[in-house]
Amino acid sequence: MTESAQAPMLPRQILTGKARLAGVLGWPVSHSRSPVLHNYWLSRYGIDGAYVPLPVHPDNFEQAVRGLQAAGFRGANVTIPHKEAAYALTDDLDHSAQRAGAVNTLVFQPDGRIRGISTDGDGFVDSMKAEGLFPHTHATERKRALLLGAGGAARSVAAALQDQGLDVAVTNRTVERAEKLADALPGLDVVSWAEWEAQLGMYDVLVNTTSLGMEGGPDPMFRPNLKRAAHHLVVADIVYVPRLTPLLAEAEQQGLKTLGGLGMLLHQARLGFREWFGQDPEVDADLEAYVRATF
Repeated sequence: MTESAQAPMLPRQILTGKARLAGVLGWPVSHSRSPVLHNYWLSRYGIDGAYVPLPVHPDNFEQAVRGLQAAGFRGANVTIPHKEAAYALTDDLDHSAQRAGAVNTLVFQPDGRIRGISTDGDGFVDSMKAEGLFPHTHATERKRALLLGAGGAARSVAAALQDQGLDVAVTNRTVERAEKLADALPGLDVVSWAEWEAQLGMYDVLVNTTSLGMEGGPDPMFRPNLKRAAHHLVVADIVYVPRLTPLLAEAEQQGLKTLGGLGMLLHQARLGFREWFGQDPEVDADLEAYVRATF
């Protein structure tokens, strides 16, 4: 996906009494780019609707969700720290949410039930495919992926990669968390944090699912040694601020193909938008430029 020189200017939508409404619940939520991208799509497709940020304290989460539902919202995204609470609150869980053990998308049904979806893993896979970086699997040659981290994002991505036919391993500084994740996803291997760099030659995909390397994160200079990587290794990072994380910079220096985190953010939003607003939106360079201009 290439960046446009300038983000496109879009007309401001005029809301009517029939407007479709959705939003994103988080605490905090000011960092979320979801309102930017969803409202871009609403303007682009001329839809009478709005998508709003909803800062909700964890103690008020269920009350807020019920209130949105009662107020006629079509649904909402949920971000940190609400994904597990959303999982517990839903009446129906899609396969994606069951596998991920978390929910990031709520759809309010006409009968009053709440459907829970996890779009993170599929969003990651779709971003890889959009860039032509997803490894082609064969019956006689299974591809292998190694994930850094064992949190909620790791579970979503691992489940999606497994569903696509890849063999997946995970490594984490706290081995107990990695083992817990392996228990939740049968077939997942655990690799020692002290040894994963030395084993990179065995893998086709490396994914950082942690906040390591994120601007303002716990270790913004996280730059592991990739010299033992196979020449065909694809290095992906779900962090999108900065655009070029130290991990991706190291991968480029080693001549490896890379994938940044913004594509995952954009692709994971498509399903919710389609459910709430009735339009399957396009992820393209103009959208990327528009969202990136807000960083």
